[in-house]
Amino acid sequence: QVQLVESGGGLVQPGGSLRLSCAASRSIFSIYAMGWYRQGPGKQRELVAAIISGGTTHYADSVKGRFTISSDNAKNTVSLQMSSLKPEDTAVYYCNARIVSGRNELDYWGQGTQVTVSS
Repeated sequence: QVQLVESGGGLVQPGGSLRLSCAASRSIFSIYAMGWYRQGPGKQRELVAAIISGGTTHYADSVKGRFTISSDNAKNTVSLQMSSLKPEDTAVYYCNARIVSGRNELDYWGQGTQVTVSS
């Protein structure tokens, strides 16, 4: 098991930047994947960015070139640096940890942090 706590959300103007952080309650070194998802008003939750054990990263097309995901194994944190923010980036952002055990995949979620992009 792992508990995840997000921080860093808030209100930002279009074109601005924010950095989200996710603190895990245990070492993330052995976690298969850590990621950030978001859910906008009236929308389904979608993957924003993920980092796979070993360092491979994946991004949604809508955020490529603007968002960067990174992890710090020493601090057990995963961060999402968001730049050139757009109103359509407004959403609740959730940290996710996927733990693989044999054939089982278990997903753990943080409580979410609100990001609002508005002038």
